[in-house]
This record gives sequence, structure tokens and C-alpha cells, in this order.
Amino acid sequence: MQRVASAAKVDTLANMCASLIYKEDDLPYLTAGLPGVGGQIKQQIEDFLVEELPLYPASGEGTHSYVTIEKHGITTLEAVKRFARAIGCSPRDVGYAGLKDAKGVTRQTLSVEHTDPDRLVALDIDAISIVSVTRHTNKLRIGHLAGNRFSVKIRNSCSNAESQAKAILDVLCSRGLPNCFGPQRFGARGDNAEIGKAVVQGNFDEALAWILGKPNQFDRGDVHRARTLFDKNDLEAALKAWPYPFHDQRKLLKALLRSNRNTSNAWRTVNHPLRKLYLSAFQSALFNQVVAARLNNIDQIQKGDMAWLHRNGACFHVDDAAKEQPRCDALEISPTGPLIGKRMTETTGEAGTIENEILAGADITSGQLNQQSQAKLTGGRRPLRVPLTGASLTSEHDTHGEYLLLGFELPPGSYATCVTREICRDG
Repeated sequence: MQRVASAAKVDTLANMCASLIYKEDDLPYLTAGLPGVGGQIKQQIEDFLVEELPLYPASGEGTHSYVTIEKHGITTLEAVKRFARAIGCSPRDVGYAGLKDAKGVTRQTLSVEHTDPDRLVALDIDAISIVSVTRHTNKLRIGHLAGNRFSVKIRNSCSNAESQAKAILDVLCSRGLPNCFGPQRFGARGDNAEIGKAVVQGNFDEALAWILGKPNQFDRGDVHRARTLFDKNDLEAALKAWPYPFHDQRKLLKALLRSNRNTSNAWRTVNHPLRKLYLSAFQSALFNQVVAARLNNIDQIQKGDMAWLHRNGACFHVDDAAKEQPRCDALEISPTGPLIGKRMTETTGEAGTIENEILAGADITSGQLNQQSQAKLTGGRRPLRVPLTGASLTSEHDTHGEYLLLGFELPPGSYATCVTREICRDG
């Protein structure tokens, strides 16, 4: 990426990139001029329901069984493990279209080949209910879904919550929802992006320091002690201090001790999904900063943009912004932000200036991005906003009290928390 911008722009964007630790308050609000309703979500497991919207209907024929499940309070990966164990196969043989969080109730489809549907209907698995079973011709893969439908209960909100929430929803539906990555992407300590950045820079001392040291307010008891011991360079004591469930940290410390404290060699023992998690978090943090920088004009196309066509996910370069703006107003297209990597198409003009300086502020060079030995960053584009559809809002009550019931649909990869953070603030 070239680095060209005004001095004022450079200073502003460089300050944004000073730290990649995720903090909710660092992201501005599209509806900042409207009062939020306060309240909390996920107070009960059943307060957060997400249902996958399939990309295509199952044909009813084929060697693959499509099993719609309802899981309670466990992650998709844990559900896959339990499902595979129940039918006696490897988790790798189970297909799924998307990953869902543990905190809530999820209805999603799993697939498995050459298994009797009658046997699947009769399964009894802890925290998982079998909703339906049908057949299809192929295994489910990540991305095989049209979107997700959410039903969220907001409890303990303000007295006039419904009218205030509606005003916010109206803005989000008309202008589009800022497509930020949510806190799930950045880990419990909010530091996954810092780890990813250090890996891209080839600074494995720093990457391991974030994973194993640098205790903060989120760390308690033995975990805090283990991190403190690591920072004191007492690796043997740190290994003994890490609680047994922290397998990844213990494995990494053992590798450090075996390799005579060679952090580059130790990093190679980190499993592929975890490496990908850290690198994706780094991409996500920089993307969020682009969203923040362009938030006030998130529904405006600029010359030099790479625009996103919402009906099929195609991207194209914008030469005539005035010509394309009516389609942007209709939420047919949207400006995009970068997911840094080798296949990312660069923008030009003002959009390119913003992206270039955010990358510069993160102290990352094009050469580091193109070096693929440690950082497998494919890259791409992601829309800065997405359509918020099927929105509904009612005031209801149950045995736990009154609540605001919020319903909406989002495309794959977009976060429901981006909706609730706009609505729940400032109650």
C-alpha cells in the first residue's frame, strides 16, 4: 500500500492505531444523536436465539443427512464434538455452515454422510435437541447459509424503551448497520489483535508475551500468577502455575523450554486454528478502524472505492461515485473496508488514503503482509455496512420480568451485538 495523506489525517489515524486492544468504547455509534435504552442482553440462556437461514433447501435425496439441531449454552464446535461422539464418527466428518457462540440458543444444521436418518432422529445428546432430519447431495461447508435470524430479549431497559429503540432501528434499517467485528473476535482479554500484529511483524517474543504474560484486570488467581511469573522470565514456575484447562498456554511453555526459549520455534507448535484466530483478529481490528473513520459517511460511495454488491458479494471499482450513489442509497451496494492480505484489492482516492494510513499507524509494511512464511493472510474486502432486515420490536414479559423483544436478520459474518450496542447504550 502507498502511504499518502495530509499531516492532520496521518496524526488522527495514527492515534487510532496506537493500541489494538479491543475496547467497546473505542467504536463510535452511528446513532450517537439518539438516546439508547440501557438494559442487558443474555441474562438467561433463552434470551438470545439465533436461527440459521439456509443458502439452499435440502433436496430430500442423497447420501448426506442434514440434521437441524437446537443447542443450548454450548459452542458450535462443542456441539459438533458431542454429535460426532454420539454417532461414532470423527468431528471432521460433520459439516456445518457457521460458528455460533455458547451464550444463547442456536438452531443450525449439521451434516453427516452414510448415517441412517432414523438413528439420528432418536439421538439423545446433552444440551442438544434434534429438530429435524432430511437428506441432501453434499456436505455442509462454512458459508453455506443465507444469513441468520436473531431474537433478542433486552431486560432492565428504560421506561420508554420501545419508542427509543424504534428510532434507532429506523436509522439502522435506512442507512445500514455498521459491519464491525464484535468482541467475540478479540478474545476475553481483548488482545488477540495485538498477538496477530506481532506475528505479522515476525516479532514472536512479543506475540508470546501477549499469550503468556502481560497480566491485566481480566486475569485472576493462578492465571494472574502464571502470567506474572512469565514476565519475570521464570518459565518453569509459570508452567506449574497455569491451571490444567489452559492447554494452549501450557503447550506453548513446554515448547519454549524444549527449544531453549526460541520463541520462533515455539510459535510453530501453535495449532492452525489458533494461529488463524490471532491473524483474523488483527485483520478485524484494522477493518473496525476503517469503519470508525468512515462512519459518518458510511452510506456514501466515493470515487476510488471498492463497492460491495449485496445480492452476490461481488466487488467492483468505483469510477463515477455520483452514478453509483443511488444504488448505495437503496442499499444495493456499499463501500468496503480492507481485510489485509495478499488478495486484498486496494482502494484509491480518499478511501485509499484512510486505509493506507491506518495500516501505517499499525506499523505494518506491504512487505510484511506479503511474507507468507508465518502469517497466512489471504485478505479480501468486507462491506462497511450491511442491510438490517426483518426488524421487529415488542414489549413483553415472562417469569423473569418485562423485556423488549428485538428481532432482525443479518447476512453471514455480521454480528448481532452491533445492533444491540447501538440500542442498549446510554439507558
